[in-house]
Amino acid sequence: MKARPDTRTSPSPHHSITPSPSLHGYLVIDKPAGWTSFDVVARARRLLGQKHIGHAGTLDPAATGVLPLAVGMATKTLEFLNDASKTYLAEVTFGVETDSHDGEGRVTRTADPTGLTAEAIEATLAAFRGAREQIPPMHAAIKVGGQKLYDLARRGEEIPRAPRPVTFHLLELLEWDLPTATLLVDCSKGTYIRALARDLGAALGTGAYLSDLVRLRAGPFQLCQAFTMDELSRIEFPWTWPWVALHPDTPVQEWPALILDQDGARRWRQGSTIPDDRGAAGPIRAYDAAGDWLGTGGATPDGAGWRPRKVVAIEEGSAA
Repeated sequence: MKARPDTRTSPSPHHSITPSPSLHGYLVIDKPAGWTSFDVVARARRLLGQKHIGHAGTLDPAATGVLPLAVGMATKTLEFLNDASKTYLAEVTFGVETDSHDGEGRVTRTADPTGLTAEAIEATLAAFRGAREQIPPMHAAIKVGGQKLYDLARRGEEIPRAPRPVTFHLLELLEWDLPTATLLVDCSKGTYIRALARDLGAALGTGAYLSDLVRLRAGPFQLCQAFTMDELSRIEFPWTWPWVALHPDTPVQEWPALILDQDGARRWRQGSTIPDDRGAAGPIRAYDAAGDWLGTGGATPDGAGWRPRKVVAIEEGSAA
């Protein structure tokens, strides 16, 4: 499983009478509006003929944009995307509040936003930048007391929610067209853009809801790498896989690489510690001398070597 260049152009496939290989890697999908994240996964399983597919970073059905799909052995690195930051293009409409804080909910309040100015919005955005706390919306998948919030919300119930730490690394007003502001948002994991719209509306006194949302980036995955579901349905799998997928190690490519000789690679595949008298520290991604990915690991507590954590075992005839 060698890293391949990210290119969107594939040569004409030459078919042969061989079994379809198992696929390993990341597909970046531009999720369409109206689809749940699981809808995308289910469709991809049918198109690829692969059952072992997961996704990183759930998107609300109304939202569009980057949804990374991990296929095959790439699911071994999904956990390293849990803390990934994200970038959004968000439209916030002032003067209307809904119970879900987006366009899918029931209108609960209206106000006149005509006195609102771009200067007032920019001043409020400045106060939101950096680390702060955010109360999750009731229409959220997180659990409180063993129950998902959105299940309670559907029954018309509202319960107290503890604020959660979030960080807005970037929060900029791109356009103001009364009553809608277009924002560029770069934020930490666990941030609800619907809750940002709610809080901006409360701070400015007019109320607001999230009227549109596009995810531009999720961790290392960008919208410019994404395929629409229509494009995905026209791709001839599995033959074009090397030219449309990203390597399974993409979430950890900023980690140092450990290159092992034949004996070291054998020991790694057996789950044995790899000695290192130079002082091991931190996480690493491991490869054999041919460039094949062996998995991820980390330093032993005493710093005397490297211990495999995720060992990759690719079967014959697989594609990465």
